Amino acid sequence: MELPEGYRAEIIEGAIEVSPTGRLSHAQIINRLRNGLVRFLGEGEYAAFQDTNVIHQRTAWVPDLLIAPEDMESHADEEGLGLVASAVSLVVEVASPGNRNLERDRLRKRREYARAGIPVYVLIDDYDGQGAVTLFTGPRPDKADWEDIHRVPYGTDVTIPEGPAKGFVIGEAVTGPKRS
Repeated sequence: MELPEGYRAEIIEGAIEVSPTGRLSHAQIINRLRNGLVRFLGEGEYAAFQDTNVIHQRTAWVPDLLIAPEDMESHADEEGLGLVASAVSLVVEVASPGNRNLERDRLRKRREYARAGIPVYVLIDDYDGQGAVTLFTGPRPDKADWEDIHRVPYGTDVTIPEGPAKGFVIGEAVTGPKRS
């Protein structure tokens, strides 16, 4: 599929979705997070990736950031389009403005990541009150939902509870200070 410059396509809940790439604040948050995770993960077996397709059954997504084994090739899907979802230990989305985009990140991708059994989903949302970070853990694929959902306002630390990024803190250094 040919797309205009600055757009990307994903298959979410069976439909092709085309969306613009993020705004400057979106890029700043993701870059801060990725840089922090690169330092945290060091030269180990896992790495932080951007612009990487995640494949589950006949669905494909492009999370803003993910953590997966450094050796991506051994975890590629059959067609070499991306990583199989079972290799991904954490996904991050930074919410984009607009009702359709917010619904995609807050609801549809939330369900898709749970269906795929990805252990941790982090949603960083500039448009939730004065900004909020929501941590989803304990995926329930059969229910397309999560066992534990922990939401905090910007300015409050959130610690990744499991996986290769266990102990990594998302706080002001990533989101910026609490907003009033």
